[in-house]
Amino acid sequence: MLVQEKARQFLDILKSSDYTAVLTGAGVSTASGIPDFRSTDGLYSRISQKTFELDFLLSRPEAYYQIAVEHIHPLADKQPNTTHTMLAELERRGLVDLLITQNIDGLHQKAGSENVVEFHGNVTGFHCTHCGKTYDRSWVEAQIQSRRLPCCAECGAVVRPDIVFFGDMIPLEALTAARLSAEQAELFCVFGSSLQVQPAAGIAMLAREFGSKLAIVNREPTGMDHLADWVCNADLTDFSKAVLDILLSEGSV
Repeated sequence: MLVQEKARQFLDILKSSDYTAVLTGAGVSTASGIPDFRSTDGLYSRISQKTFELDFLLSRPEAYYQIAVEHIHPLADKQPNTTHTMLAELERRGLVDLLITQNIDGLHQKAGSENVVEFHGNVTGFHCTHCGKTYDRSWVEAQIQSRRLPCCAECGAVVRPDIVFFGDMIPLEALTAARLSAEQAELFCVFGSSLQVQPAAGIAMLAREFGSKLAIVNREPTGMDHLADWVCNADLTDFSKAVLDILLSEGSV
């Protein structure tokens, strides 16, 4: 089936829902030049997975920041792509009520999405591991350029990024908001996620258990396709462009 027809089906499903939540994964950001994690040329082919382990950060913060400045912090410099733009437009038109993202790049907000839950934190914020004082990227990188480990100006403890590492707990506020949206959603959409990483994948399952329709748009099949009411396996940029073209024909985008 042509991607244009799938886009029309998707919009019809959206328009019939009074509350729609969207979960996005790494596949949404690849068109912005951000690699996913586990593919052949993904981020884990360039840096070790242990970089995102809490024990590594806390035991070897100097080593972490050497890697982060080159491979992780620059994610914040990327620009939104067509899929980010499309999802922001759907929110603006009242067709998407909440966006839950597994991504840490902040591109949904750059594109104009406002109701965003960052399930795994973000790459732009930092805070003290002891007193919680907040810092920004420019301050952290200035410390590193001066060959100093980023340590809190108030208490001297190590400053860490607002990323959720392996070994961290999902922020309670994000987890609560995601679960509440899953419980009340009439439609739960998944974009660019393999639905393999927990607990984010469990949010989609929770929505299904509470009676929500499930729609999945992903380049490759996922492990939950058999539970979905509607599936589109397509390039996300092509699909998103088709959605935007239809919206444009209905009114200004």
